Amino acid sequence: MSRIQTVFSAFKANHKKALIPYITAGDPHPNHTVAILHTLVKSGADMIELGIPFSDPMADGPVIQRASERALLHKVGLSKVLQMVKEFRLTDTKTPIILMGYANPIEAMGAEKFIQAAKVVGVDGVLTVDYPPEECKEFIAGLQAAGMDSIFLLSPTSDAARVDLIVNQASGFLYYVSLKGVTGAANMDVAQVKARVAEIRSKTNLPIGVGFGVKDAATAKQVAEFADAIVVGSRMVVTIENSTEENLMHNISQLMQELRLAIDA
Repeated sequence: MSRIQTVFSAFKANHKKALIPYITAGDPHPNHTVAILHTLVKSGADMIELGIPFSDPMADGPVIQRASERALLHKVGLSKVLQMVKEFRLTDTKTPIILMGYANPIEAMGAEKFIQAAKVVGVDGVLTVDYPPEECKEFIAGLQAAGMDSIFLLSPTSDAARVDLIVNQASGFLYYVSLKGVTGAANMDVAQVKARVAEIRSKTNLPIGVGFGVKDAATAKQVAEFADAIVVGSRMVVTIENSTEENLMHNISQLMQELRLAIDA
């Protein structure tokens, strides 16, 4: 059982919901990333999505695009991201780390080489936005053989056949995109998302996380009523973007604590 599966299994037994913040590796500076990861955990994160900087993050809105640009200015590529995970694992061997990104950096490294490197440093799951399920069966098999979960996105436009295809290939959890568009693009229709999550849940026993539209503690609390996990990306990255070096960790911790309290309530 992977670390991701272990967390969700324990949370199901205790009727608890997982809080999953997203940050872009190397933002605002590579020297801060590992410290931010530890701050997130200390402040209530149950697992973390670590974004791989990419020059054309097509699923992401302007906020996360700018985060990738800041990281790329410091030449943070996939190899450096894996090194950051390795450093994090020196003192945290429990918190699941999910790498989120695009196919290009993985293809540039080579899928087999990436899988082995990710396994060695302690990655728990991989979400590759532009690897369609029809074309990545070997990649998924490689991840599963290495003990890592393959996370897939589902959206409001995913039809029944595609949902069936994805739930049969995914492991760890399913990530439901709460709105049409890029990250942070609009306000979430919570009732609509709740109904859609119920439809997906009828097809699978996998936990379901909801993200792309959780902008504050109030929304997180509403989503926690029906989702197994709440993913907070753009809101977290905005906090990083608007912080100084002096108040960066404080601001991250404050936001995490607000989200944690809301979800647990």
